[in-house]
Amino acid sequence: MKPTSSPMKLKRFATTSILALSAGTTLAADLPPNRFAPSPAFAVVEDYQPFQVRLRATAIVPDGHFSIYDRFGAVGSVSGLTTGLPGSQIFGAGVNVSNSVIPEIDLAYYFTRNFAVETIAGYTRHKLTATGTLAEIPVGSTNLLPVSLLAQYHFTNFGSFQPYIGVGVTWAVPYAYTPGNSWTPLITALGVTGLNSVRELHVGQSVGVAGQVGFDYMFTSNFGVNVDLKRIMAEPTSYATIYNSALNKNIYVRVSSNIDPWLASVGVTFRFGADVIAPVLARF
Repeated sequence: MKPTSSPMKLKRFATTSILALSAGTTLAADLPPNRFAPSPAFAVVEDYQPFQVRLRATAIVPDGHFSIYDRFGAVGSVSGLTTGLPGSQIFGAGVNVSNSVIPEIDLAYYFTRNFAVETIAGYTRHKLTATGTLAEIPVGSTNLLPVSLLAQYHFTNFGSFQPYIGVGVTWAVPYAYTPGNSWTPLITALGVTGLNSVRELHVGQSVGVAGQVGFDYMFTSNFGVNVDLKRIMAEPTSYATIYNSALNKNIYVRVSSNIDPWLASVGVTFRFGADVIAPVLARF
């Protein structure tokens, strides 16, 4: 019986296999690339400026309510302006806080073209004067250092006009508060005729919510002008000591306040730092 294969047949089989593999490789090279294969990544650099500085002039207009309380009941015992109990409110008494115009600087960082965080610092001084039944007693004055941190959304679909809104918190730190320490003659608001003088004054810190609306008008990608309006919910508690000559005693009062000032600002905007943005790798 003859064998099923011979050296000649094996040689033909090997030659045929090699030719088939070569042809398949050639055809695969001629086919178009797989459209599902990933394309190489390339860098896309955002064109916004991440850092921002604003220099502004800001008008501060307090717009709140003040209540004055007799801490130990000394007023009520002689005047009928309170219920006579320690801690009772002095009816009809309030405090006027003067307006102020201050320089302001704020710094911002843009995480994207639309979302930014801004910190604001300023310095302001206010004069405090009693009103109503306390008949214009000069309470004193205080310096305030308000520090705000705001999260902002900027609208960028209006070209050079770029409005924004913001919300955050404000920490108002008083310092160098000074009592009026001057005599006010013939004051009858406390139920007696005499002289009054604020001998001591302490203004407390406050933390409140802050809201903001405004806009930038950019002349270039780096420079523009700014208009801004903020409302701050500030509720500091203050303490004062009033000396009354007719009573020959100190009257200790507590002032509960909702200052809630409006802050109206105008200024200039500087943006910079586009070259420090890391490139974003994108695939298409």
